[in-house]
Amino acid sequence: MEVKALHTRIEKQIQTMSGEVVLESHSGFPVNDSNLYLVSSNGEIAWKAEKPEPKTLFSRVKLNDDYTLSTYTINGHACDLDLHTGKIVGNTTIL
Repeated sequence: MEVKALHTRIEKQIQTMSGEVVLESHSGFPVNDSNLYLVSSNGEIAWKAEKPEPKTLFSRVKLNDDYTLSTYTINGHACDLDLHTGKIVGNTTIL
């Protein structure tokens, strides 16, 4: 599926049965929005990932075998997200 970036450029796409997980570049992305989101098969945004703090953005994402997403933020958070909802299911700060 072809997905158009919302604000910057797409750094990574992961195809899943739920749709395309999209990570946009954090450089220049508005901090009040989430640069990690799921685009459903009909082209609509199904969810935007919950952020561990309001002013951070995601820098990496990986799909795990248990269908969670492992993510890192530019402010040193490591989070696991539920693939179906984009909500945080585990979170730690990396020092």
